[in-house]
Amino acid sequence: MTAWSSRSPISAVMFNPALIAAVLATAAQGFGKETENGMPWALSFVVAPMVLHQPTRQALPASTRTHLAAWAGKNPVVRAGFPARAQALMEPVKEGTRFGLAHRALALEPGGRLRSEYRRPRGFKTPEELDQMLRKAGLVGRWLAKADSPATVFAVLGVAP
Repeated sequence: MTAWSSRSPISAVMFNPALIAAVLATAAQGFGKETENGMPWALSFVVAPMVLHQPTRQALPASTRTHLAAWAGKNPVVRAGFPARAQALMEPVKEGTRFGLAHRALALEPGGRLRSEYRRPRGFKTPEELDQMLRKAGLVGRWLAKADSPATVFAVLGVAP
């Protein structure tokens, strides 16, 4: 992981461990709403590039009724760049996961599943872009819960665990 003093200001903001922890916790919360189980930790490496990359986030479906494979087929440009984005975010996702666990936004369940402990404070107004990221993270969590397995998700998106 690159030292904070060596990071560009943009990457320090976009790959901030607190932001990634909030995105992962919101996705895990959405996943839990669908399955009552924690989200497999491996899916964290799919959630982050889907939500943090603005063109991908904007291309996400409005609901979970769209099947992941159908969405990937309709968005070949997004899918083509997805493996590289997922690879580039490996270390920030690990750092964000550690931050989330240390600050109790996330909890680790048996079997390597992440459960959300994150609750937005009442009355807290999130900036528009952050609110959009968190709403999409919840959608992605619910959406991935409908997939057969993490292996299916990885195969559709062209990434390997």
